[in-house]
Amino acid sequence: MTEDKAGGRQLSEEELQELVAATDAGGRNPVGPVGTMLAVIAFVWSAFQVILASPISNNVLPGDIVNNSRQIHLAFAIFLAFMAYPALASSPRHRIPVQDWIMALVGAFIALYGFFFYEKIVASGGLADDTDKWVALIGLILLFEAARRALGPAMAVIATIFLLYVFFGSSEWVPEVIRWKGATLKKAMSHMWITSEGVFGIALGVSTKFVFLFVLFGALLEKAGAGNYFIKMAFGALGALRGGPAKAAVVGSAATGLISGSSIANVVTTGTFTIPLMKRVGFSSEKAGAVEVASSVNGQIMPPVMGAAAFLMVEYVGISYVEVIKHAFLPAVISYIALVYIVHLEAVKNRMPTLGDKAVNLGRTIGGMALFFAGFAALCYGVQYPVRWIVAMVPEGAGWVLALLTLVAYVALLWLAAQEPDLESDDPNAPQVELPDVSHIYKTGLYYLLPIIVLVYFLMIEQKSPGLSAFWATFLLFFILLTQRPIKAVFRGESEVANAFRAGVTDFVHGMIDGARNMIGIALATATAGVIVGTVTLTGVGQVMADLVEFLSGGNLILMLVFVALLSLVLGMGLPTTANYIVVSSLMAGVVVQLGAQSGLIVPLIAVHLFVFYFGIMADVTPPVGLASFAAAAVSGGDAIRTGFVAFFYSLRTVALPFVFIFNTDLLLIDVGWVQGIIVFVVSTVGILVFTAGTMGWFVTRSRIWETVALLLIAFALFRPGFFMDQVQDPWREVPLDRFVEEVGAAAPGTQMRLVVAGPDFDTGNMKETHFTLEIGEGATGDERLEALGLVVFEEDGLMKIEEPFPGKPFFEKMQNYDFYGDDPVHLVSVLEEADRLPKELVFIPALLLLGLIAWLQSRRAARTEEAMA
Repeated sequence: MTEDKAGGRQLSEEELQELVAATDAGGRNPVGPVGTMLAVIAFVWSAFQVILASPISNNVLPGDIVNNSRQIHLAFAIFLAFMAYPALASSPRHRIPVQDWIMALVGAFIALYGFFFYEKIVASGGLADDTDKWVALIGLILLFEAARRALGPAMAVIATIFLLYVFFGSSEWVPEVIRWKGATLKKAMSHMWITSEGVFGIALGVSTKFVFLFVLFGALLEKAGAGNYFIKMAFGALGALRGGPAKAAVVGSAATGLISGSSIANVVTTGTFTIPLMKRVGFSSEKAGAVEVASSVNGQIMPPVMGAAAFLMVEYVGISYVEVIKHAFLPAVISYIALVYIVHLEAVKNRMPTLGDKAVNLGRTIGGMALFFAGFAALCYGVQYPVRWIVAMVPEGAGWVLALLTLVAYVALLWLAAQEPDLESDDPNAPQVELPDVSHIYKTGLYYLLPIIVLVYFLMIEQKSPGLSAFWATFLLFFILLTQRPIKAVFRGESEVANAFRAGVTDFVHGMIDGARNMIGIALATATAGVIVGTVTLTGVGQVMADLVEFLSGGNLILMLVFVALLSLVLGMGLPTTANYIVVSSLMAGVVVQLGAQSGLIVPLIAVHLFVFYFGIMADVTPPVGLASFAAAAVSGGDAIRTGFVAFFYSLRTVALPFVFIFNTDLLLIDVGWVQGIIVFVVSTVGILVFTAGTMGWFVTRSRIWETVALLLIAFALFRPGFFMDQVQDPWREVPLDRFVEEVGAAAPGTQMRLVVAGPDFDTGNMKETHFTLEIGEGATGDERLEALGLVVFEEDGLMKIEEPFPGKPFFEKMQNYDFYGDDPVHLVSVLEEADRLPKELVFIPALLLLGLIAWLQSRRAARTEEAMA
């Protein structure tokens, strides 16, 4: 261990691993029979989840177990939480106190209560009796205590506050604006524990069905050696560039983020190697830690795993997993590109030296990396064609043929890997740093890409469920872990094949155990967050929150988004990202959509959910509680608070992007074709680089104040060209209300109209206005087209009145908050149709010309500076 001049203490490797374990997997590791028992239980949990996700689960597992899998999932998590996480800092680490055994067993039993007494609960219609209510209350107390141990006190405190609101919401102590009638203990416990509205709701279901398999997949891939391979490849490709270690840290963390849902584990895994090397080329302890924090935390926004949020969005937003990935992809990629650029500018500004003596061409390096990723993407996409050909040739035995071909590919890649020595972890503090040679080391881990290809193929091409896709990828990883060592030993002519196989079995077992222990916190987070979601559905506080936010923001959408962002940050300071996302999206997502509609902006629900998720992630960075910043400071020896502030500054592009894609949904590739998608990608990439240059105060050389302002303005124009075009030409033309039906009939299918509807609110009776988007479909007449959407309009008393939409039609749910049987009618206020106008992309021309002018002026200034220094 060493003392850093900044005053922080650099932790040893053992202390760092203990830090990760205490945060992600539990800091208690008892030895002897008890330790063996815990390892067996963790292994059994992983095995159960793998079988549950398999195609044969209904044949292997009894129906009762499949139907009650959420209860079993939570029982494992609660039991292991009390076993693995000590109650207090002073609690023993190598033995388990009696009280923890009692709480673990009782907690697991109560989690399984719905499984044991399923028939009784069904017979009572999900209503708790006197026994049920007390059992459920004890279960909640034990769940909150388990969550406190695994996730820190914030999660348990927030859930307790919501639960108290359920009971005492009618009290005079509660502000009148959020007061409600309250609930009895029996009603509350029925809702929270006995039914699937609370603890055993959607979030825990997603954790059970999808998240566990992806966390296990990441743990097994890491155990196989993929994490070290990705880091080595990144260093081999980028390490010799100026600021190379930091660039490699960004790319390595992005790759690790694909398989790891934990920002803290990501920081420690990659940071122990990257941070010392960053300091070696001139980064301060705080800046080196901040680069690692920013890149590691952003691993959670990188598809396909995204922590656990991607799978929750599928359920909450009601779109397919492929759609979620499509919408999340572009912001994540350009965010990482911007972070590489930040690192580059830091290195250029400070004239940092390169590492090693290898000459590297920047353009060739970037081109090579782009070619690799494009080739990998093409391989993932193109594999469908030979698969279809095989299925057409041998429909009955296609599965066996494909399995055999995968095996052949795996053995061939292993033979290639065996030609080079296995990769060993390098010492970043060695006197002479040897950068890996990509032309050699790339061979050693190409077979790690096979499970990723299988995962992407089943997810994106076959469009199977995330659980089944992860099962097949994990199943292939089982085979790789068990066989990679002995097969390579055979190819190398080594005699220790049996020992190599035993080592593979050990890796497999440890990977299964690590996967289960990494899931404890996520399972408890989703279960505890279910109490908050249950409170929202039971009390109707969501509508109250809408009124409160509207009051605080004055109906201003920007202020409302700032309010939501701050709420996400504050809650996220004590909650893991997944729990924070569940809580804030449950409370605020509908509010943003509703108030946005009232102010004339139609905000897609997925955009709001991603907005909330991004700011939840930022809480891992933000002082004073940013856990990832503390982990990075523990590696670098720097000051944790300063590291957090620098990391937040580096993450400004992650802060800006959510506001951008709320107002410009092209960035989420919503209703965007291939050609337009490529244009959006190129322009957005340029935009984020310009924004980065503006915030860093350096483009070609140090920027003057007017140049910084101009760069930020250019970035705004590239991200939101519609804002400037709207000042020149109105995007909508008004349709006369008496010609509305006729215009709908004459419009081309796919045309969008915007309706402003007024009417009495169903809950309050007060008149309100809301904006709706109407996309015109097929039909011979305007009436037919409107009826297909559930709308019937007619003229009466000088108004275009609207009848209550038909159930099951698109507008039935959209307009269910209106009272169609009140004294005042629901009617059209105005109708707007998309106007024919110049394409908004024309704004790019003056923006890029101004960018070229700034680049020219700065180039001349930089050249004069170089001459003066020479």
